Amino acid sequence: MTKHSEAFEQLFHEEPAVWLRYGAYEAAVLPGVGANLIAFRDREQGFSLLREPLAEEMAEFKARPFVHGIPVLFPPNRYEDGKFEWNGRTYTFPVNEEATGNHLHGFVHSEQWEVTDYGALKSESYVVLTLTVREGHAVYEYLPHEFTLTLRYSLSEQGLLQQITVRNDGREAMPCMIAFHTTINAPFDPNSSSKDCSFKMTIGNRWELSERMLPTGQFQPLKEQEQGMKDAGISPYWESMDNHYTVEPQNGRNAMELTDNRTGTTLVYDAGTAYKQWMIWNNGGTPGFFCPEPQLNLVNAPNVDLPADEIGLVGLEPGGIWEETSRLYVRAAVTK
Repeated sequence: MTKHSEAFEQLFHEEPAVWLRYGAYEAAVLPGVGANLIAFRDREQGFSLLREPLAEEMAEFKARPFVHGIPVLFPPNRYEDGKFEWNGRTYTFPVNEEATGNHLHGFVHSEQWEVTDYGALKSESYVVLTLTVREGHAVYEYLPHEFTLTLRYSLSEQGLLQQITVRNDGREAMPCMIAFHTTINAPFDPNSSSKDCSFKMTIGNRWELSERMLPTGQFQPLKEQEQGMKDAGISPYWESMDNHYTVEPQNGRNAMELTDNRTGTTLVYDAGTAYKQWMIWNNGGTPGFFCPEPQLNLVNAPNVDLPADEIGLVGLEPGGIWEETSRLYVRAAVTK
């Protein structure tokens, strides 16, 4: 039987949004707030899988759009003193994190993106959003390159598929540094509690961070609980986390899995293996939500004296394209 498929424009708390529906799944994306995929739900089971702002929280969300939905970070995370050199050019960003004296989270998370296509097919519903940066654009002031970011989200019986494409439209090479500050509800089932939740993810080594939250270039030994993150699973709130790890794929996959142990249901976040780093932040260990963030590059990568391939520091030549896909979906409990 054909699954019901829809794509339509409708407000999300008075903010213009494109909504997608396919079967039990529903999602909404906000073109005017950085193409943030602000909602991903399983309507049949009543699951709200991403943290969504309430109507009265929309102003706060727009002022700090990092802890709801799936914000796009380009470039991601922190840069020492807001400066780095790459390919003979010095880049200067505003210092917007007073506590560390760093720049934080880039420039595209609050920009207006263009909806270039959306529709409903038998096999999926989808939306395509584009950010085109040229001279005179607000982003160009800090990243003086001509480039295009394209996000395609689709819903199908296989869940939510995200495809991100970065294309260098200019005449000079440009740094490609990107991440997603994905904000996961834990629990995602309204009938469960945070004590029912455990997660695991494909981490490798933990980067040592300085007092300014910048990598020293060294690794720290993993705690026993962090070893549990790699296999058996552990509570997302076992301690306060603002941690940075290398990726160590398992069985060919780079993924985070959050399981509701009351029901056995699992939310799978299968990020592409092109992402070489994980950030994880859990709001000081406060139950409710946490952020497993697939990241292409090491934090502060251009300022770290390590091989570019090792730290995910990607350069795009003129006309070059970088792209990757990720998928989120609900996996039912295994019955024996």
